Amino acid sequence: MLRLFFSGVITLVTGRKKEIEVSYDAINKNRITSMNKRIFDIACSFFGLVVLSPVFLVLGLTIKFKEPRGTIFFKQRRVGGNGKVFFIYKFRSMKLNADQILHADENLYKKYVQNGYKLGPKEDPRVTKLGAILRETSLDELPQLFNVLIGDMSLVGPRPIVEEELVEYEKTGTKEAFLKMKPGITGVWQISGRSNVGYPDRVYLELSYLEKRSTVFDFKVIIKTLWKVLAREGAY
Repeated sequence: MLRLFFSGVITLVTGRKKEIEVSYDAINKNRITSMNKRIFDIACSFFGLVVLSPVFLVLGLTIKFKEPRGTIFFKQRRVGGNGKVFFIYKFRSMKLNADQILHADENLYKKYVQNGYKLGPKEDPRVTKLGAILRETSLDELPQLFNVLIGDMSLVGPRPIVEEELVEYEKTGTKEAFLKMKPGITGVWQISGRSNVGYPDRVYLELSYLEKRSTVFDFKVIIKTLWKVLAREGAY
């Protein structure tokens, strides 16, 4: 008999109800396959950092030239596997006082939360002109290869969230199941609409990875991600 780690129903934005079941087999599969996944992550992230080093250099110099007082990289606390908090790295796409801008405007912050902890490219006053290009092309995400190399993230997995977003998983009772997964640069949510898909639909997509994951499935996700990046779908 299949033992369930989690079973519940999530009501999507459309009103449709989706049942989610996560078995102990799926949880245990993570432990069994984690070594192969880790080897793959290390090899790919190291290769990517070496091959893309000229891109890192050009983008870093451009960001510094545009705003000499600013940092090249942006780091932010995110929640990872087993609830571990780590710093995620990106090329900086926002102004130096981005946090102050967001929290100084009550209506803007409210919209940010209601929109799944993000703002559209044309309504976010924190993003620089160069930053908008980096986000649209997903080039701002490249430094996360370093997060993968040191083990905070995987190439494929649920998107690492800010601590505020945990409430979205608590609402649906899926927090414990969600934290069983190591976050990834890309995943089911990213190839299913990314920023165009908010909560609670995102919860359903992220949790579905627990049952689907495998080396073959991860490879399919990576290929689809490359296509989505080239098509610039849902990136902002």
